[in-house]
This record gives sequence, C-alpha cells and structure tokens, in this order.
Amino acid sequence: MTQVQAERPLRADAARNRRKVLDAATELFDEQGTDASLEEVARRAGVGVGTLYRHFPTRLALIEAVYRASVDQFVARADELSATRPAGEALDEWVMGFVGYVVRKKGMASALKAGLGPDAAQVMGESRAKLEGAAARLLTAAAEAGSIRSDLEPADLMRAVSGVCMAGVESGDRERTQRVLRLVLDGLRWTAPAPA
Repeated sequence: MTQVQAERPLRADAARNRRKVLDAATELFDEQGTDASLEEVARRAGVGVGTLYRHFPTRLALIEAVYRASVDQFVARADELSATRPAGEALDEWVMGFVGYVVRKKGMASALKAGLGPDAAQVMGESRAKLEGAAARLLTAAAEAGSIRSDLEPADLMRAVSGVCMAGVESGDRERTQRVLRLVLDGLRWTAPAPA
C-alpha cells in the first residue's frame, strides 16, 4: 500500500492545507517538472514546509498524490460533460482534452515508475481503470444517442487516444495531435446510425 492510500480523514483546516499544497504542486510540476523545489511548492501554497512534509513526507508521495488527483479531475470532467452536453459532444470534448491531460501526467508517470518500481503498476492500473470507466460511460451514452458506432470498447478508445497523445507529447506538435484526435473521433462515427 502506498503512502497516499494509507492516509486517514483530515480535519477541515488540514484538508484545506493539503488541497493548497496539491494545487501549488500541480502548477509547479506543470511549469518545471517533478524536480521543482518543494520549498517553492510550500511558498505558493501559503503554508510552511513542515505542513507540506506532514501531508507528503517525501517528494514521491507528493508526486503520487498530484498524479492521482489529475486522474480524478479528468474522470470528473467526463461526468461534468455528460451532465451538460449532448452525448456525442461530451465524448468529443473529453477526448480532445486528453492532450493536456497526457502532457500534465507524463513526467509524473515517469517519476512514479522510477520511484515506486514494481508498485507503480498498481497506481497505473487503478488510474487506467478509472479512465476506462469514464470512457465507458461516455461511449455508452454516445452509442445510445446514435452519435458513434456501437461496437467500441473503452480499452480500445483509451489505447488509441493515449497513443496519439503520447506521440504528440514527444513531437511537441499539439496542433497536429489535435488534428489526429479529430480523425479518431471521425472514425468512431463511421457506421453510426444515420440521424432520424
């Protein structure tokens, strides 16, 4: 069990401080990578370094918490889109948002694999399951609405989208990555029922 999983419920003030640290770390990791100064994380969060270390005793614990939070936020985004957009649009917008999500988590995933070793597989597996669950909800709704073909599996969508996004991160060409994702989305609509 990782340190993040072993945490107990927090008092309201402690929970606020933890959230501030996570938000500040997310910002700094986006800007500078996972080697960003933890003192700067604490400063941006408006807390002392001791508070940071009380919540996250190691850099790796902080990286893991930020990684898990980014997964949870992206899963929540799927549910938010499902509640506010037509099913096909919700799926399209979530898939197009994958570019930013992959950019954000790539450095953290590398740091977790290096730091956690074999235990990283558990963290990655749990994250993959959450993302596939979100993809399944979006795919089911879009297929039921007739927006996409009905024979898609969440793992297939995740593999295609992740592959395109990872290649885009490597090339640094966000515009081309988004174009290829739009082609993937067009492929999902192929053989979808004609609108009534």
